[in-house]
Amino acid sequence: MTTSIGAVETKSVSFAPPHGLALESGRSLGSVTVAYETYGRLNAEKSNAVLVCHALSGDAHAAGVHSGDPKPGWWDSMIGPGKAFDTDKYFVICSNVLGGCKGTTGPSSVNPATGEPYGLSFPVVTVGDMVEVQRRLIDHLGIDKLLSVSGGSMGGMQVLQWAASYPDRVRSVIPMATSTKHSPQQIAFDEVGRQAIMADPSWRAGNYYKHGQPERGLALARMIGHITYMSDQSMEEKFSRKLKAGEYTFSFATEFEVEGYLKHRGDSFVQRFDANSYLYLTKALDYFDLSGEKLVPLGGPIHTRFLVIAFKSDWLYPPYQSKEIANFLRTRHADVTYCEIQSTYGHDAFLLEFEQETNLIRHFLLKASTDAE
Repeated sequence: MTTSIGAVETKSVSFAPPHGLALESGRSLGSVTVAYETYGRLNAEKSNAVLVCHALSGDAHAAGVHSGDPKPGWWDSMIGPGKAFDTDKYFVICSNVLGGCKGTTGPSSVNPATGEPYGLSFPVVTVGDMVEVQRRLIDHLGIDKLLSVSGGSMGGMQVLQWAASYPDRVRSVIPMATSTKHSPQQIAFDEVGRQAIMADPSWRAGNYYKHGQPERGLALARMIGHITYMSDQSMEEKFSRKLKAGEYTFSFATEFEVEGYLKHRGDSFVQRFDANSYLYLTKALDYFDLSGEKLVPLGGPIHTRFLVIAFKSDWLYPPYQSKEIANFLRTRHADVTYCEIQSTYGHDAFLLEFEQETNLIRHFLLKASTDAE
């Protein structure tokens, strides 16, 4: 029987000069604050730590509940006693990414040099920069080697970046519903979302913090993005051609249920996410490229174990992209398992198919733990 992790709280740590952060763009940040949560206990050997990486709109709150808020963390079905990431066995960590807007330094943070929000003066960041900040957090927690790193979508890219940048710091990785690089189609969807935000007069070239969010642009970006998270079959099953009023209004009002759903998703998103962070994070996704030998260079043996998970109906990050990861790793004689889950949920499946994911991850982590002993 599985139970909730219960009450949790978000913590934070700051890295200040002389330990500032040099970025891949050539620019740097003198001080970085990282928001994070932990679940379970770190064992005496510090060998049971698992880092969970969130997707584009996620945050550090992956499991449990905050005081006064009944809504559980975004992967609560997967983290807790008896769950895939069993907190009776593992010490699970999740942090908000660099460039985000949920406690980690990003464009909405105050620039200490000006006393005002960074806005577009915030440097462009990469997935590699995000992982470097996570690495500093892991060091702060006194952990030399992670048992595993796991995540889906943008989280899966962070997982692959860990394997590429710090292979000696991870025993195993679980990239889900992801790719080693964005295709032109994926870049195109991101660019349309960014243009929707920047076309909103309320965006004010990124300097909107004293005036309020560019709500129309950000909501539209979210609506566009959300279409790619679902599948044709899941949309048919959920909405079909159902009408809100039961009949046509012969107007441009919101009348199909799918229209109302997308509008709701957009309107609720602007209440919890920063428009500039959306720009920065989608750009980081587009810059990401660990194709070929950038993921695993030629040379010695590969000691990291891989579990690559894809979902049949995912058309944003289709299974062939995950298969390419697994096939390349096999050419390098890596220990890799590829699993394609039969699901109709589309890209969102990595957040919903927790029973099948649990079966795969539970056995994978058990094997990784045994190897670590």
